[in-house]
Amino acid sequence: MAAPKKEKFDKKLTETADVAKVLSHPARLEILNALAEKNMCICGEIVEIVPLSQSTVSQHIKELKEIGLVKGTIDGVKSCYCIDWKTLEEKIKLLTEFITKLKNQKTKCC
Repeated sequence: MAAPKKEKFDKKLTETADVAKVLSHPARLEILNALAEKNMCICGEIVEIVPLSQSTVSQHIKELKEIGLVKGTIDGVKSCYCIDWKTLEEKIKLLTEFITKLKNQKTKCC
């Protein structure tokens, strides 16, 4: 069986792409923004902030959790979420390094 094409790329480049992919949806950016503005864990309020159904919001939170930007706990029937600030800093560094590398390789073209 053929290896997934993603595995053919550098690990750091793949991780950068994963972060960019997760940040590419406005709903996920809105969720991060809401969590940052509250600067505390939010329990069940996210669906009131983001104009999407509960199941859709849950899917977006799942994407954010999978790359570590959001962490959550279950409190009875409610799930509580907050930003993992340490991981966010790591992901910012990863994206910044990539963009800086591109910028530094800039040549006159076309």
